[in-house]
Amino acid sequence: MEQNAAMSLVQLGIDFGLPLVALVIAYLAGAIPFGLLIGKVRGIDIRTMGSQNIGATNVFRCVGAKYGILAFVLDMVKGVFGTLCGFLPALLVADIPEDTTLLLRVLCGTSAMLGHMFPVYLKFKGGKGVSTALGLLFGVAPLAGLLGFAGWGIFFVSSRYVSLASCLAACIVGGVMWSPLYADKPLWYAILITLLALLAIVKHRQNIVRLCKGTENRFAFTAKQRAARDAKRAQQENAK
Repeated sequence: MEQNAAMSLVQLGIDFGLPLVALVIAYLAGAIPFGLLIGKVRGIDIRTMGSQNIGATNVFRCVGAKYGILAFVLDMVKGVFGTLCGFLPALLVADIPEDTTLLLRVLCGTSAMLGHMFPVYLKFKGGKGVSTALGLLFGVAPLAGLLGFAGWGIFFVSSRYVSLASCLAACIVGGVMWSPLYADKPLWYAILITLLALLAIVKHRQNIVRLCKGTENRFAFTAKQRAARDAKRAQQENAK
């Protein structure tokens, strides 16, 4: 009887311990501030420049295009890696149901996204999580990820507002989750990913305020656009 109790305790430790380990690994990986590290390698602390955000957009502006793209890819990979962490318990314990593994993959991807937004290494002051959220979607809902990314590209090119494009892309993802495209998925699946889309929008709340006031900076593709942006910024500074 004591042996059975010991085995039950071991099994309980496995059932709860392995998912917890997977979540922690995903969070710690998601918290790696690639944007900050890339800037540091180039001798730039992006927390003191531009929007002072550690995300790929600020790296693009302050460090350079190729470094911004690199930061975007690495931040996206964190989301993909997070979803892969969800397979860890299934690899070690063979009898985990498929739906349970899917739930853990979504939760681990979420953990990576939260790590990017609230990194323990930087006193929980991180990025907005859009790139990492895209990686999460590519890991567990690739079609929604592709549609959201395509929408982001269209809105970004047409408006040149990164924040607006990100918020509208989040709306697309949230809407797709409730469409017939994902009708075969459990209810919690749509609810969780919709909540993540809402979280991404909430993280842009300051940008939304600036958009409403007309003070949000547009992305500049050309020298003429950069000159117009800088002139507008100078005018806003003088008005303060």
